[in-house]
Amino acid sequence: MKISKEYLNNLTYAFLGCCINVHKELGPGLLESVYHQCLIEELKYERISYSSETIVPVNYRNIKIETNLRVDLVIENCLIVELKSISEMKKIFEAQLLTYMRLLSAPKGILVNFNCLNLFREGQKTFVNDFFSELPEK
Repeated sequence: MKISKEYLNNLTYAFLGCCINVHKELGPGLLESVYHQCLIEELKYERISYSSETIVPVNYRNIKIETNLRVDLVIENCLIVELKSISEMKKIFEAQLLTYMRLLSAPKGILVNFNCLNLFREGQKTFVNDFFSELPEK
């Protein structure tokens, strides 16, 4: 399947629907790992392909560095997801997601914080980068 901006936007909408379903069922205040596992079940139910705890490759001066750097979810091989369950989002989490997106050559990423009252309004932030701007519209 050819990835386009329209495809990624529809995928983002579907993924956020999964997050909202999990949040509606569980509410705020649990550990990130609980939301992660429940979100995986929701993705399976919706038949959205994903990989969990994907290793992020790091190349430094053309040398592959062995790290244990992992991103929470990669959805359909193009949408990077970093999950949180914290009382306050910090700018460093945004920087972390943008770095993961760059290292994985991914056009879009979502930072999700389940520790909020309204996940759609307060608990998610979407990011795009230069890879996204190079995608076709449809």
